[in-house]
This record gives sequence, structure tokens and C-alpha cells, in this order.
Amino acid sequence: MIPSASPGHLNPLTWWEPVRGFSLQMQPTLLCSPLTYLKQRTLQSMKDSNHREGGGLMELPPGTIAGLFVTDYFTRTPRKLNAFRSFTSLELFHFRIPEDTAVAVWNLVTFKEQGGSLGDRCPDRSITVYFRSGAPPVINPLGMHFPRDTAVPGSFALTLTWTLPNRTTGVFNITSPLPGDWFLAAHLPKEQGKISVKGLAEDCQYLFQPQLIVQRLVGIAVLHPGYETEHVLSPHNRSLLYKVFVPSYTSRVLLQLRSCHRGNQSAPGCPLGLKVRGKAPPLHNSTAVDCREQLPCRLVLERPFWQNWYFILVEKLLPLPDRISFQLGVQLKDCSRTGLGEAQLPASHLNMPHSFGSPGGLALADLLSPSLPSSFQPPATPTPPRPPRGGEHCWPTRPTLRNELDTFSVHFYIFFGPNVSVPPDRPAVFAINLLPVLDSGGILNLELKLNVSSLHGENATVFACLNHEVPLASEGDSSVTCQTELLAGFLLSINAASPFTRLRIPYPQTGSWYLSLRSLCTTDQRSSSCGNVTAEVYLRAFLSPCINDCGPYGQCKLLRTNNYLYAACECKAGWSGWGCTDNAAAFSYGFQLLSTLLLCLSNLMFIPPVAIAVRTGYLLEAAVYIFTMFFSTFYHACDQPGIVVFCIMDYDVLQFCDFLGSLMSVWVTVIAMARLQPVIKQVLYLLGAMLLSMALQLDRHGLWNLLGPSLFAVGVMAIAWTARSIHRRHCYPPTWQRWTFCLLPGALIAASAVLLYAFVETEENYFYIHSIWHMLIAGSVGFLLPPQAKAEASELAGPLPRRKGCGYQLCINEQEELGLVDPGNAGTGVSITSVCTS
Repeated sequence: MIPSASPGHLNPLTWWEPVRGFSLQMQPTLLCSPLTYLKQRTLQSMKDSNHREGGGLMELPPGTIAGLFVTDYFTRTPRKLNAFRSFTSLELFHFRIPEDTAVAVWNLVTFKEQGGSLGDRCPDRSITVYFRSGAPPVINPLGMHFPRDTAVPGSFALTLTWTLPNRTTGVFNITSPLPGDWFLAAHLPKEQGKISVKGLAEDCQYLFQPQLIVQRLVGIAVLHPGYETEHVLSPHNRSLLYKVFVPSYTSRVLLQLRSCHRGNQSAPGCPLGLKVRGKAPPLHNSTAVDCREQLPCRLVLERPFWQNWYFILVEKLLPLPDRISFQLGVQLKDCSRTGLGEAQLPASHLNMPHSFGSPGGLALADLLSPSLPSSFQPPATPTPPRPPRGGEHCWPTRPTLRNELDTFSVHFYIFFGPNVSVPPDRPAVFAINLLPVLDSGGILNLELKLNVSSLHGENATVFACLNHEVPLASEGDSSVTCQTELLAGFLLSINAASPFTRLRIPYPQTGSWYLSLRSLCTTDQRSSSCGNVTAEVYLRAFLSPCINDCGPYGQCKLLRTNNYLYAACECKAGWSGWGCTDNAAAFSYGFQLLSTLLLCLSNLMFIPPVAIAVRTGYLLEAAVYIFTMFFSTFYHACDQPGIVVFCIMDYDVLQFCDFLGSLMSVWVTVIAMARLQPVIKQVLYLLGAMLLSMALQLDRHGLWNLLGPSLFAVGVMAIAWTARSIHRRHCYPPTWQRWTFCLLPGALIAASAVLLYAFVETEENYFYIHSIWHMLIAGSVGFLLPPQAKAEASELAGPLPRRKGCGYQLCINEQEELGLVDPGNAGTGVSITSVCTS
């Protein structure tokens, strides 16, 4: 299988950090298992680097991050892929990548099955696989429109094609993947919408099994903020990797490399480079600085991720044979304390979050003051206090109260809200915490409504910035920004002309989301502080399973993959899209009404068979036809996809009664054609009703539910007709008119109905093809239903005059029927009483 890659839905404001910056390397098709491949790859790396293996720990090959790693293997059960209709037709797989992972190898195994064996004759169908970190991918393979005010997070897509007849494998790597939850979604291309009868043919099944192999680094050195330590880069190593923990309320990370020495000599330029990246080891496009141009070498990160590890890579820029020694230090700017740097805090060296709860809790530094480790050297000169500059001050963050109502139905309440005040001189910041795994399968909704009267006539605009993991609160008086070099948030605005705005984020990433509100006034086409105007904003934040509950043309479904729950819309009546709001192919109201009337009124074709059955004395058969006509009419009135729907009882009950009535109509008609004794006929009627009810409970859409009873009834009829023909020594029914004008037309009509149902019916033509099916089945019953035999007085000595037409010639001879007398060998004195009727 050859994967071809293409990014999907890339938007500068929605291409989030967890899906940015990873490199993808395609590997050729493998004919070995992933474990064998990884073993060969590892052995080759060991051979090239001349390193040893011991205790399950291996060293990475040259050219990668130096260090030891362990290998973990994860797999999932194979699942059958479906053609794409909506997100409900996807197969979703959930993985979790551990921290400090250097390489993640995904092995995508795909194979075909048909009838329990390998599907060599199955056609090759392309398979699309989507990847996303932190939450399920939001996909749109058909190019449908999303609802208004909906943000579309980015994902990565691969299209897999076949190279082997029935089984193939695609392998690719992700270097330095982000740790945490990863989701894979796979589907087949969209089908033409043909409605296939279950069991008519052995369907081809395409099974997909993803496997994950991760190489996790161990023993990464930890740097402690506020201290500089000595390090040595040996000649045979190319790089060194470190990590430092960034707690909450950190506005700046400063990395400093100095005292660089090659061997025993000091050089004006240091042949090293610094790279830094949050959450995972750095990549080629991570933030970097060349230390050859400056010494001491400094790298500054503004507004880093809170409560995350940052990885620092020190690497050689030139292949030098000398050992290089240097000093490396990290300083964090604690913006929660005015004028104090992180190096001056008592707990700076702990490398842990200041608070174990939500932002705004009591700092750990306020409780503990442990002694410093003796191996660490403090800076020679402490940094004097400085006044805070722009971007260094953290405004108070107001927490929210989480109220869980149901699955993916969570409301976040603001203390002393929901109306919040936005001061004129600083932003108001709020924190929304989404629980890992539990909250990523729904929709994060944010609604803002401005109280225009609170502006007191000022031309003020309230800007809102929603960002993940760190607040992007703008402190300037001229403009509001919601993005940095590495971060991009969602910028909203409300004013007197447009006082309401809304934002929806499908499948949001979990963790802390920060909402910053800032008000600015416009005077003479210039933005500035609003003076004494305090804007009042109604704030509502909540989780919902689907967007607007999928509207009137959709159904919100709760789905599950293993232990992971997520919700998605299943649209109907031609509507499509993430919230069933795309009406490009939607059915109009007139079309819905027409299709409903056709499917319902076509059942009135059962009225002539009912009249014929009552006239000929088949009262039990007439009752079955009335039952079928009634429940088929109201089942199709309730089964409509649009808004023209009418249900008199539960849908499942209507469907069961419709299917049972249809099969019973075929059953009683064919049994009536067999002309059995009344007792035998009643037993078969009752036995058929019980067996058909059982079969429909097992599988209502199976082919043998229709063919099985029909073929059995036809067999009973054939046996009865054959026995009667043998006894009478002529074909039964005896008249050619019955065959020509009744049996053959009825059989042809019934066969046409079956062919339409099995091979012609599709989702597009369902409403009129199925209506024709109703009329053809009802018409065939009228032709096939036999006339009722009328027994005359037993004293009639001879047969009645034969009437021409479609009737049977039925001769009743009591002794002949009982097998006691052979009419051909009847001698003199033998009295035979025979009554013939049509």
C-alpha cells in the first residue's frame, strides 16, 4: 500500500499547535510484520553506530537525538470500514503516545474478506486515514459547508492504495510526536447509494487494523530554572537533549548558553545551536538560534505553554572532532508577581507547577522553602527587580464552575455571572477546563452578548480571544492581537452595531482554555483605552454533543469506540454537513410530501385483492391483506427522512408489523393456491405466523426472510398440485385460461417486483421504485388468489356443466380422495358419487 499525503483544512487561525510542526517520512511497502521491521531497523542502527544493547535499552542511531530509548507496541482490533456518508460512518481509533517519544511508527494493515475467506476478487477501493493529536479529526471529504461561526481544526490525511490482491501494509513515521491522545479515522469512498439486499451476494469487506510502535527516550536531563550548570558534548555525540518544566503564570522563558570551550581553548564563536519546543523534542523547524553569531547565546520564548515540559536541544552545527564544554541556564519570568523574576522565588528550583489545582490557586512557593541541591550553582549576580514590561504581567484569571448535566452536556458558570464586567484599563481573563478524553468528543460553544446600555454612548468594541493552554491577553491600547509566532487563537468582537457573537469548536482539545476580554474605544479612526467605561458582557460557555442538536434534518448520535465516547450528526432528506445545515442537495418540502404520498397511497392497491378475497370467501386472507395495507401505510409515513412525518406508534413496532404483514401476505396467498384441506391450511397459517415472527426478530433485512417462506410455500403448493395431477391423470389446474390469464401474469408481476426490489432500488429512486413494488405485489395477489371451491349437495349424480374461464375443474370423489376406490377399475355394482364444480 502506497500512502500519499495531503493536509486538510489548513487555516492560520485553526491550525493548532498539537498538529503543527511534525515531520512525516514515508516508508516503502513492507512485506514483514511491524515488529520484524522495527527489529531490523534497530539492528541496522546499532550496527551503524557500533552501540550495544542491554536490559531492553537501546541507543538511537547517529543523526538523531542522542540518548537511550525503550520501545512500546500498541495495536487495535481490525474493524470493517464503511463508505463515507457522515462522521457516523467512520471508524475511529484511539491511541495514547507516552511522553518523551522520539519516533512513532504507524503500521496500517488492510485486507479484504469475502464470504469468510480472502477477497481476491474484491475491487480495489482507496482508503483515507486521518490523524490528529488531542481530539478526533474534523473531516470534510465531500467539501460540505460547515455551520456559521464554526472553527475547523486542522488534521492530516493519507490516501492508501493497493499493491497486493487481498492484503497490504503501509508504514510511516512521525518524528517527535506530541504526547497524549492521538486519533485515527478511516473510511472508504462514498458509494452510489444502491440499496442491496442482505444475503443476495457475498459483500466484500475491507478490514483496517492500525498498529503503533513508539521509541521513547529515557534519562533526559532536567534543567532547573535559575541555575547554570556545566555540560560537555563529547566528540562522538552530535547533540544533547534537556527539558525544563514551565509552570502556570510564566510569561517568558530565557535560555542562555555561555562559557563555550572547544577542547581546552576558548573561541569567540561557539559552534553550537539551540533549539526549543514545547511538549516534545525539537524538530528542524522549531525555534532556534545560532550561537556562532553571539556569545553568550540567548533564546527567548514569549508566552510559553503553561504546565508543560519544554525540550531544549543543543547540537553541533559543524562536524568537529573536539569535545565542547559550555554552561547552560534557564530563567523563567513569573508574571504573577510584579518585579520579581523566577530566579528569586524560593521554589524556583523545584521544576514543578506552582499550583496543583486550577489557575489562581495557592502557589507551592508560598508553602515550601526547601534547601537547594548542592550540585547546582546559583548565578554569580542576582537579577535586580525591574518594573513589568508589556506582556510580562498576568492579569487575574477567574475560574469557572463545571456543571455536568449529561454526556457532553456541560455548562461552565462564571462566579457572580453570567454578566461579566470588562474594565477599561486591563483585560478580563477566564479559564475553562476540559477534562482529558471525556470532553473532546463534543462541541465547545462560546456565546458573547454585549449590553449596549453599559457603553453610555461610547463607540466601544469588546474583543475576545480564546486560546488553548495559555492566555493571549493584549495589554496595548491601540490594537488587539490573538496570535503570536507560535500560537494562534480565535478572535471575536462585539460592539453596539453587532452585539452578539458565537464560536463553535468541534472536538476541542482538552486542557485549559483561556478567554481574554478587552475593550477599546475608537475615536478619529484610532483605537485607545475607553477611559471610565466598563463594558458589561453576557458570557455563556458550554459543551454540547452536536451543533444545535443537528437541527430538524438530522439526528445526534452518541458513538463509542472501545472506551471512548463521541457524538456526531446523521443527516437526512438530502441535507449534509457537520450540523446538517448544508442544503445543496436537500429535498424540498414538495418533494418530501410527494414521496410520502406515493409510498403511503400505493398501498391502496391492496383494496382490490381484499375485495376479491372477501367475494370468494377467503376471509382470513383478506384480514392479512388489510393488516399489511394498514401497517405499510403508516410505517412509510413514519419512515420519511424529512419533516413530512407522521407516526401513530413506535417506529420499531411499525417496521416489524410492516415486514410481518408483507411476508404473511405472500405466505397465505401461496398456501391458498395449494387448495389444502382446511385443517392443514389453518395449521400452516399459524405455523407460518410464528416462524416469520421469530425470523424477523433475528434479522429483518435478511434475504432468506423473504425467500425462505416463499420457497417453502411454493414447495407445498407444488407437492399438492403434483399429487392432485397424479390422482386425476391430467395437469392441474386443468384449464389453459387459468394458466394464461391468471397464473402466468401473476407470476410475472411478482417476479418483476422482486427484481426491482433486489437490483434496481437505490436511495435516490427509493420513493417511486418502492411505490411500484407495493403496487406490483398487490396486483400479483389479485391474479394469483384462487377461486373458492363450492361444495354442492351430495345427492347430485353427475357433474355440473363446466364453465369457461379462469376457474378450476374440481371433482370431488369421497372414496377416490380417501384412496379406497380406483374409478378406472370400478366394476358393476359399485356406486361412485362425484361432484364437479368450477
